[in-house]
Amino acid sequence: MKRIIKYLFTFVLIAVLWCIVVLFGTLNGWWHKPFTKSNDPELFAVAVNQKIEKEFVGNFAMSIMKGGIVGKELFYSKNKKVDKNTIFQVASLSKFVSAVGVMKLVEMGKINLDTPVSHYLKRWQLPPSDFDNEQVTVRRLLSHTAGLTDGLGYNGFENRDSIQTIEASLTKATDADTGLSGEVKVGIEPNSKWKYSGGGFTLLQLLVEETSGQSFNDFMKLNVFQPLNMTSSTYILNDSLTNRLCEFYNSNNTAAPHFYYTSLAATSLYTSLADLEIFFQLFVKGNNGELIGRGQISPESLTLMRKSHWDEMGEAIYGLGTMLYIDIENDENIFGHDGKSTPPINTAIRINPNTGDGIIVLETGNLDLATRLASDWVFLETGKTDTLLFTMLLGTMTKIILIGLIVISILIFGLGIWRKKRKTTANKLAFKRHEVPN
Repeated sequence: MKRIIKYLFTFVLIAVLWCIVVLFGTLNGWWHKPFTKSNDPELFAVAVNQKIEKEFVGNFAMSIMKGGIVGKELFYSKNKKVDKNTIFQVASLSKFVSAVGVMKLVEMGKINLDTPVSHYLKRWQLPPSDFDNEQVTVRRLLSHTAGLTDGLGYNGFENRDSIQTIEASLTKATDADTGLSGEVKVGIEPNSKWKYSGGGFTLLQLLVEETSGQSFNDFMKLNVFQPLNMTSSTYILNDSLTNRLCEFYNSNNTAAPHFYYTSLAATSLYTSLADLEIFFQLFVKGNNGELIGRGQISPESLTLMRKSHWDEMGEAIYGLGTMLYIDIENDENIFGHDGKSTPPINTAIRINPNTGDGIIVLETGNLDLATRLASDWVFLETGKTDTLLFTMLLGTMTKIILIGLIVISILIFGLGIWRKKRKTTANKLAFKRHEVPN
């Protein structure tokens, strides 16, 4: 019995060490082979072009930023020509841009990050819950730590006439993802857990309208887009921009419909690569002495956006409307946001605040190409796997762990059998040596 316990203890010890090694290896990309070996803008673009030829994508626009300026652009389209002024719908990348608008509202003195959001709302209030709704603040809505459990995800509407009012959508979104109630409510203790909430950004959309006295789209145009000369950006597509809208595709190469949303702040930004290059530059110093924020929003507000407001397993994962992908020097993080929706729209932006380097990818027709390219860019930039690449590698990591555990089990079992046979043989020899002859 003691021998069995000893072997079991040995197995557990080696298994734990193996899991730690595999986790460390996954975080440092030991099992990951990026699609190219260099993040040099020219070489990276060549490799991306080769990758596009191997898998379906309907429309594609990419910019590699180097030192805060455009290093290389790449475009592709299955049909209608795409260029830097082509307009894409960017899904949840909208949250990143919307968060800048909310921070602008803070600087205007209209709201405070740590005031309960209910104090600003008249048109709609969170329903009663088992928790303290007064703990739902602007800061916690921006960082997905407000305790909202909607999990939205909006599917949108094919017909504009079907779009709900903000209040109706917050009560029960009829375009919620399958399996979700569509109700925006406090379901867990605020600030006890990070839980992604599209509904939280729809609530912020209402907040902007209530406190500014303008529609959300008008507020963003007047206070963010126009001052930055982002002339192709809007949350509600108008006729003057429709002719520049990209085509939508399903992943099987067929044409897909264009969807409209109530949830403008969460998922309905229309913008171009050229405008997102301007937006990117908002967060980095210009080569000609331009200040971070470009005089439109304070550097302090933009810095606060990329400071961690929630950590998982010791790793920073989210700021105020920003995904934090990997830690880098000077207590900074590569940050940005991704967007993903159905029919396939996948968008990504990554910004290195230390160098001004980064990547912007917009595409339709492929479920995750933009995210994979952006995550590989981060890997080449830092030598580490970012939060989304780590998620994509979980399957590989699990497989390696299981194979290792099987091998460890076989070795320990084999060692046990070998030692038992060895001991049996030794006992037989000892018995023969002491056997008395007739």
